[in-house]
Amino acid sequence: MRLQEHLCRLACCAMLLSAAFLVLALAPQAAAQQAAVSGADPTLEPQEGFRLNGFRSAHFGMDEAGVRAAIEADFGLSDDDVTVSENTVERTRVMSVRIPELFPDSGAAQVSYVLGYRSEALIQVGILWSDAIDPEMTPVRLVANGDVLRSHFLGAGYTPETVSVDVALQDGLLLFRGADRDGHTAILLLQGTYSEGVGGQTNLNPENLTVLYAQDPENPDILSLDEGSF
Repeated sequence: MRLQEHLCRLACCAMLLSAAFLVLALAPQAAAQQAAVSGADPTLEPQEGFRLNGFRSAHFGMDEAGVRAAIEADFGLSDDDVTVSENTVERTRVMSVRIPELFPDSGAAQVSYVLGYRSEALIQVGILWSDAIDPEMTPVRLVANGDVLRSHFLGAGYTPETVSVDVALQDGLLLFRGADRDGHTAILLLQGTYSEGVGGQTNLNPENLTVLYAQDPENPDILSLDEGSF
């Protein structure tokens, strides 16, 4: 792999994880805002057997070898296609791959698998669409991808009282957040910058779209220092 491509993928991975952890931090507040506006959507139906276990063949709790096998099974990629990096702050291990198309007309995306600090097992999966991953990615396609995924998540069977949709954040829009009954959480975030449009209307200029699947967003398996230890 060329050095420039390697550095780009690492930078995009850092962008993805920064966005993911930011949303996890803001998610309870965002959910409260959504509930204050409209409450839980009464049209949502929880599905008895629904579980968010990870992403495709990669399930929460898998070790690195299991994740590599899942990547090969899902995408036909070998170890040479996997970029591995360390998050020096959280002390997690991140395995990333570039996928040309996860669903029709979606463009290329980066999928990142995060192994926990203590468990060294899969704790979350992130998916990122941006023009840094795919130079042909456009704001229109980012919005279209977000619409497709939000519709999919709304029909998947997440517990209705955990679901928030279309919540405005400082740097984007939380298109969806929901959890299964075990607390495994999915987040869909459209990030960008805001500008003032015609008539003073505020417009979001999309720059990237992120999906995050988290095993335990309230207590992630990352390095954290006890209060008063320093």
